[in-house]
Amino acid sequence: MLISKNLTAALNEQIGYEFFTSMQYTAIACYFGTEALPELAKHFTLQAEEERTHALKLVNYVVDSGGKMIIPPIPSPQSDFKTAEEACKLALDSEMEVTRKINGLVDLAIEEKDHLAQNFLQWFVNEQMEEVSTAETLLRIVQRAGEAGLLLVEDYLARNGLAASTPDLNAQ
Repeated sequence: MLISKNLTAALNEQIGYEFFTSMQYTAIACYFGTEALPELAKHFTLQAEEERTHALKLVNYVVDSGGKMIIPPIPSPQSDFKTAEEACKLALDSEMEVTRKINGLVDLAIEEKDHLAQNFLQWFVNEQMEEVSTAETLLRIVQRAGEAGLLLVEDYLARNGLAASTPDLNAQ
């Protein structure tokens, strides 16, 4: 076994949280779908798929490193929202929590001197920069537009998506 029981348990917990976040994003997508905001629904459907992919990436690591895979119970996501801003704020809060949890996993891998896990987890550390940035940008766009301007948000997402909203300052 290449991984400790302690780190395995922590990764299993993270896997559960990634699956929960995927379900939360699906619930947010459904909210936007029922509000006739298809671009926002599409955005959160893609985010849900991405979170599920993150969970499966962690599952594969646990299995490949000889750990015992146990998916913890997953709570029900919030599915009622008063405003688009509330839904987007929840998404940002979720990404901040994922970031906190990933940082904790890295700290544990460092504490255990598990260099393989440290290396593996760096992908998630870097990914969280994009995830938080995207969630913050969307929340700010929705706040700027207000509830009455959500069709402008839809138009923006249809034309540009969110990747185009943040310039790549590292581009050569």
